[in-house]
Amino acid sequence: MATLRHRLLAISVLSVGVVVVGGCAPRPARVPLPAPGPAPSGTAPSGTVALMGPARLTGGQLTAWFLGRGPQPGGAYGATVPAAVLAQLYVEEGAAEGVAGDVAFVQGIVETGWFRFGGSVPGWKNNFAGIGATDTNPAPATFADARTGVRAQIQHLRAYGDPGASVCAVPPLHNPCVDPRFALVAPKGKAPTWNQMGNGNWATSTTYASGILRLYNEARAFNGLPPA
Repeated sequence: MATLRHRLLAISVLSVGVVVVGGCAPRPARVPLPAPGPAPSGTAPSGTVALMGPARLTGGQLTAWFLGRGPQPGGAYGATVPAAVLAQLYVEEGAAEGVAGDVAFVQGIVETGWFRFGGSVPGWKNNFAGIGATDTNPAPATFADARTGVRAQIQHLRAYGDPGASVCAVPPLHNPCVDPRFALVAPKGKAPTWNQMGNGNWATSTTYASGILRLYNEARAFNGLPPA
């Protein structure tokens, strides 16, 4: 997870808005989604957003918002794949494990400062969630490619959201384990809603969840959907 300094930087970027990413990212090839992961174990309480469940925004909708909102953030986009490809990876990997991949994409934005990577985790590490970048003894994980980095984030989220995700293996996971910190989430399923993130769940920040959900609802509004 990201250092406190990194999280404060990401949150400060959110507050000032963004600067335009040069040009439009190429539209990714249509790739069939993996077989759906497990269904959510329960219904989220009213007024909350379930961590487990289907994405409500497509990769294309996420990309349109990411590139089309204004003002855009300063600095150069630093992920190893274009934004359109990255957004699609979140939707696909989320669908595989039954995690809301569209919200996970927004979490990646918060963690990386709009994929500008101004904190302690550089973009080449393909670590979009600050995995291993803890406040004490930080050792940010490195992943071989963008899909693996997204998969690790999704698997870590499933550990928080699904009490049935007992071990980082197949089964219960859909894909082989790539999350090096899966076992550290205890008990499994301890934060089934995005509203519970922060305050020690994934991050120490008290505004972590509200920052993610504010941007997620902005993305929904951009695409003509009501707030979550």
